[in-house]
Amino acid sequence: MQAVAIAPTFDSIALTVWFWITVLVALAWLKRHIDLNRGTREPILTAEQEGEPLEQLPPITVLVAAKDEETNIQRCVSGLLAQQYPILQVVAINDRSTDRTGELLDRMAEKDQRLRVVHVRELPARWFGKNHAMHLGVANADGEHFVFTDADCTFDSPHLLAAAMRFAKKNGVDFLSVLPRLEADTFWERVVQPVAGAIMVFWFSPQSVNNPQSSCAYANGAFMLLSREVYRRLGGHEPVKATLNEDMHLARRVKALRMRLCVIRGGDLYRVRMYTGFGQIWRGWSRIFYGCFGTFPRLLVSVLMLSIFSVGPYLLLATAAAASRNSAWVAACAGFAILSQQSVMWRFYRVTGNGAAWALTYPIGAAVCLGMTVNAMRRLVGATTQWRGTSYAGGATAESAPNGTGSPVER
Repeated sequence: MQAVAIAPTFDSIALTVWFWITVLVALAWLKRHIDLNRGTREPILTAEQEGEPLEQLPPITVLVAAKDEETNIQRCVSGLLAQQYPILQVVAINDRSTDRTGELLDRMAEKDQRLRVVHVRELPARWFGKNHAMHLGVANADGEHFVFTDADCTFDSPHLLAAAMRFAKKNGVDFLSVLPRLEADTFWERVVQPVAGAIMVFWFSPQSVNNPQSSCAYANGAFMLLSREVYRRLGGHEPVKATLNEDMHLARRVKALRMRLCVIRGGDLYRVRMYTGFGQIWRGWSRIFYGCFGTFPRLLVSVLMLSIFSVGPYLLLATAAAASRNSAWVAACAGFAILSQQSVMWRFYRVTGNGAAWALTYPIGAAVCLGMTVNAMRRLVGATTQWRGTSYAGGATAESAPNGTGSPVER
């Protein structure tokens, strides 16, 4: 009896292995508290960022590409034009929109000369839409520094641009990406997006990304600040023209060229609502996982990690009743792993702003993310990606872009 209490035996070798793996999983989850403690010590950008006086900050151009964004574009551009920054230009690129995006932008440009609108009629061969739009936008930019952002961003603070510029200059950063606060209003947003974000943090921790000695590279396209000279050294958007996740590819080029890359949380300075319905979430995060990981080994590791660390303890708990020998040990082990997991996720969900209680839905979100990661793996064998009304074969190949010639019209 004593031997059984110390080292339980089970009906099969598979269950025995699964039991001890789950013990290790529980301990690994507890270790994540240490990682969370390190993450909470990372700096957060604030409106009171110290640095050069406002009037000494260099001219800046903010570039935002918009395709069928009539519900977001006015709020986004208005927030940019409201920034308290001495010399500011906003270049908005209407990328082949079929709704009122272009019309709304033209009306705004009539009222504020700091806004320049570029209309894109067609997508050239071997270019992906957003990259081509930003490429054309830069050709119309006057600033010494560029900020690339997205049309679904809401700029809550008028001090974001100044704070970001001060931080970059004070810390000698060549390429700064400010992370947004993720809005989540629907059930599936609250269930899936924190899990998806946790996966990204696992692969691209700020400590590694911000370490010049590490090759780990990450950037979020919602806010990327760099000088015109750095953009030139990167080759502009030309080297990443056929990628769906151009932010990640630009970040990797920054590290490859040994320039200083930095990511920092933006706190409450700005926010973004990435996706709404389940279909958008599924397609959007599948695209992100493919573009960020991009190789079969990384995607496979992500699948295994989600299966073992996130879903596995719940499956083990479900099999406890079926174990004819030492079922109480199985249930206790699974419960220990689940409690360890939940103790971490309650803290993580609180940090993300979703509310700690939503951590209870973590196994559902993990199962969905597991499916999205498997879906991302399909891109490696040529499955198409539907994004913003355009099909991209294989997810990120130059040959997939439709034929045509660029026909920008500037206002």
